[in-house]
Amino acid sequence: MKQSGDNLARGGSYHPDCRLAHPPWWVFNAPMQAVQLIAPGIPGTFELREVPDPEPGPQEVVVEVMACGLNHLDLWLESGGLPMPVPLPRIPGGEIAGRIAAIGAGVTDWQTGDRVSIQSNLFCGQCEFCAAGEESMCLRGQLLGVQQDGGFAGLVKVPTRALVRLPDRVAYTAAAALTLAGSTAMHMMTNRAVVRPGDWVLAMAGASGVGSAAIQIARSLGARVISTGSSPAKRELAQKLGAEFVVDTADPDWPAEVRRLTGKRGVDLVVEHIGGAVLVKTFECLARGGTIVTCGATAGREVTLNLWPLFVKQQRLVGSYGRNRTDITATLAAASAGTLQPVIDRILPLRETAAAFALLRSRQVLGKLVIQPGAAV
Repeated sequence: MKQSGDNLARGGSYHPDCRLAHPPWWVFNAPMQAVQLIAPGIPGTFELREVPDPEPGPQEVVVEVMACGLNHLDLWLESGGLPMPVPLPRIPGGEIAGRIAAIGAGVTDWQTGDRVSIQSNLFCGQCEFCAAGEESMCLRGQLLGVQQDGGFAGLVKVPTRALVRLPDRVAYTAAAALTLAGSTAMHMMTNRAVVRPGDWVLAMAGASGVGSAAIQIARSLGARVISTGSSPAKRELAQKLGAEFVVDTADPDWPAEVRRLTGKRGVDLVVEHIGGAVLVKTFECLARGGTIVTCGATAGREVTLNLWPLFVKQQRLVGSYGRNRTDITATLAAASAGTLQPVIDRILPLRETAAAFALLRSRQVLGKLVIQPGAAV
């Protein structure tokens, strides 16, 4: 099986898709293992349990999870910080790549063994927005790994409309690192905003999942890229990914450095996913007529804006949520072509999922953490 990409964060060799010590448990009809969140907190209470295998209903499939990425959304689930009720226990994990293990009634376009990525923002496929191809705005959307059990398990059940074919040249671990974070950046930069050749793009937090993808996507679109990092290792990674300049956000005057680098003009686009005071500061980096596109609020959901420069300079603040199927397809195509590479900090077995949550909370991760449920080590 072909593989693609590099472990850019650690500089090591790329992890194989599926070189497991034993065949998957479903071959022997053994109970499935899954990590469940039992009680919220910081840290939350997780348990590795044997649970019944999911069974596909009409127009559903069961996917053997080969890899599942960890996202900040999982930390919000863990802490109980999501603005929606979540019945517990819940299996987290929305960044899933795998192969189809079982098919429900009425499924004709998929076969067992097909390699797939899964669209984590589950959509109804019937509302006006889904009909227009804007699944990210679905009126009845749900989040995989939040409102439905996710991928920190051996198997996951999803509707067929959530499946996207995985190109042969894209490894499962690469897809798990890109399908959510990478497609989020793709949606921000090709659907919610426009990047033109020669534009200045500020990709915030270049060592993060969204930030690392944003740097590469902006470069592929012909932009000049500035990124940010709070440590030398993070800044070095952002530069390795293609950022022309990387500024230190530990310096409270970092927006002034961005303006200096652009000849006091400012950037045309800010790819922002942090929120709070950081979002407010990015306005200081923005050129006249520029756009800030934001998809996250890890540093705070409420901000105070000075509206005068916003309308005088005719700037834009644009929200972005999730992704559409076209965004995932474009992301995986870029990965297959080698223009978008996954940045994987490390790959861990299912039993170390709770430790992975602690690593992500520590903010010392470079790129993505990926869980391999079938790994024996």
